[in-house]
Amino acid sequence: MNPTQPSPKQAIYASLAEIAQAVGHPHRIELLERLGQGQHSVESLSQSCQLTFANTSRHLQILRRARLVETERQGKQVFYRLAGHEAVIGLLGSLGRVGERNRAEVQQVMTDYFQARDNLDALSREQLLEQLRGGEVTVIDVRPEHEFDLGHLPGALSMPLSELEYRLEQLPKQQLIVAYCRGPYCVMSFDAVVRLRGKGYNVRRLEEGYPEWRAAGLATESTSA
Repeated sequence: MNPTQPSPKQAIYASLAEIAQAVGHPHRIELLERLGQGQHSVESLSQSCQLTFANTSRHLQILRRARLVETERQGKQVFYRLAGHEAVIGLLGSLGRVGERNRAEVQQVMTDYFQARDNLDALSREQLLEQLRGGEVTVIDVRPEHEFDLGHLPGALSMPLSELEYRLEQLPKQQLIVAYCRGPYCVMSFDAVVRLRGKGYNVRRLEEGYPEWRAAGLATESTSA
């Protein structure tokens, strides 16, 4: 082996380091979370993440160089999507678990915000599947409607958090309601649980979100054209 050339192990580590650097920014992690819901244009990502177009484009290019995202041109617009949904969502999940274990700041936020708002254990995918087989549950998707259209859990009702208060009559009080949103750190499902319990509904939260459900290979539906 040429001593000036990196060893195979070093070459692999260099590639892994590039991936680690690509996710080493909060905006890029948020962009990956948004793309976990389905493909988006740069414009829509810029708006949903409250970033400038130029800043969004720059972060996406970094993610693209690390092959975490890929593009598709439709007319004059460029759309981004995850390059390997299961692998990228798995990477984000592993990052979250390490953060919850190792970082006191993450643990504090989990305690002060998430656990304080919902002290009941969230339902696992397996528990929800069992409830669905028995027809004992109403599932609501509290993400924005355009994300629901891109993909959602089978039979779920699109009920964006902003519309929740006006659509309570559509929810049965005699049945368990399960709310889900973008992922384990998405606050919308926590807010939905708090609001619905305050109205007397029996409601639980799915412990993960749509991207993790899809990454597990479970059935999904789409209403987008």
